[in-house]
Amino acid sequence: DISHKLPTLSNEQQKAYNQLLKKDRALLFGVTGSGKTEIFISLMMKSIQEGKKCIFLMPEISLTPQMQSRLEKYFGKRIVMWHSKLTKKQKDKLLESIYAGEVDIVAGARSALFTPLSDIGLIIVDEEHDDSYKSMMKPRYHARDMAVYIANKLKAKVVLASATPSLSSYYKYDVVRLFKPFIQTKKRYIFIEGTTLTNGIIKKIEKNFRDGEQSLLFVPTRGNFKYLYCQNCGKTHLCPYCSVGMALHRYARHLKCHYCNYTEPIRETCVYCGHTPLTSQRMGTVEAKEMIESGIKDIVIEQFDRDSITTPTKLKKALKRFENKESHILLGTQMLSKGHDYANISLSVITGIDYIYGLSDYRARQRAIGLLIQIAGRSGRAKNAEVIIQSSNADFFQLYLNDYEAFLKDEMEFMRDIYPPFVSLARILISHKDDAKGAKITLDIVEKLKAFEEVEIVGHGKAPIERIANKFRYNILLRCEKRMPLLKALHAINSTSIEIDIDPVEFS
Repeated sequence: DISHKLPTLSNEQQKAYNQLLKKDRALLFGVTGSGKTEIFISLMMKSIQEGKKCIFLMPEISLTPQMQSRLEKYFGKRIVMWHSKLTKKQKDKLLESIYAGEVDIVAGARSALFTPLSDIGLIIVDEEHDDSYKSMMKPRYHARDMAVYIANKLKAKVVLASATPSLSSYYKYDVVRLFKPFIQTKKRYIFIEGTTLTNGIIKKIEKNFRDGEQSLLFVPTRGNFKYLYCQNCGKTHLCPYCSVGMALHRYARHLKCHYCNYTEPIRETCVYCGHTPLTSQRMGTVEAKEMIESGIKDIVIEQFDRDSITTPTKLKKALKRFENKESHILLGTQMLSKGHDYANISLSVITGIDYIYGLSDYRARQRAIGLLIQIAGRSGRAKNAEVIIQSSNADFFQLYLNDYEAFLKDEMEFMRDIYPPFVSLARILISHKDDAKGAKITLDIVEKLKAFEEVEIVGHGKAPIERIANKFRYNILLRCEKRMPLLKALHAINSTSIEIDIDPVEFS
């Protein structure tokens, strides 16, 4: 079942591979298109030949048929794919194969880490920067950190990899660099002002289409528009249970809360002041699709977001259509950045990156530049490409677009002594159906925490999203130079109304 023919490595890949062999824990910092997958395959092949087994973690959406076929080419049926879309029957069958010793590699999303594979010699975490590795449900954990912990316990090798590594991994682990793309192409970056599709952008897409080329368009929001708001009173139409703006899904003919899934019919009149009509705020994938289709005759658009790509089968079909040039433009959200290879894209248009840059998150700059590099990296894989970026922060992005490591070094100085990885943070989330009781629990916990002198109470109060599923929400944010005093303080809290998140990746 296993092909012992190794991938052919370039001189740069071979050098990186040799360096990784010498390290128990390492970060493979490789630019998009540099051939990291061939190095993974070579490392896994060596581990198997030594009688060991491997776990290969990827973000859920990176579990593509494309990646599966590449792995099966070398490992045949000795590799299984493990992810959340599998049925119980399918999972039971795979577990039988694992127990029977018929599996050498489990490849999958974060839960693959907990499959009962024995004699593990290697764990690879691809796209290690991706926030989907953090479980937001109890028990909260980060699969990247858990992979390192498990590898240490099992005396196995662990390799983290990314074109835009997290500051945490860059700081903590030995870095092996792979900065030369496997195929040398040129990218031309063009920065323009604006927040929506302009006639100039649509004409660029049309020319690319008429020339027989394929394009990519990124928008930060799925659906039709992010929110409905009233120009008269300025209020956004909110979910009655969650205090967040409800997303407009025009094709489904409803408003939907993306937190509790409450839906209601689309409204024409403001419920607060009676003004008509309501205005939509921020363009989504559906609106962008309508604008392009109305402006470019015969173009076929592949909508690539979580509303359209709901199953592995739909993902497979969408990628196949694009690969066969049956569709001409990939239009989508952050799903576009997730490690897919698109050989024929010669034009990428990136809108709304300023929305991510301006988020109330200490990692907003890292998320924005990382996302921009990842999306831009989907184009120019096999041919020269043009990348159009709509942003009012061109100076920032131009500074780091071709030197992400320089960004990491500068960001380390900004983060030092304030944020992870230099300190530990903990978020305590209090949720209660009674707002007054939630507020009291919050204040009681704050008073109790004051006894722990090494732990700083950064702040407390209502969460940015004040209510979800009819429960009122409060945040307490703690900071501590060392992890143990922080854990000691957290263990002193006794309440059924709280959730604790160590080094949180979101604060809403």
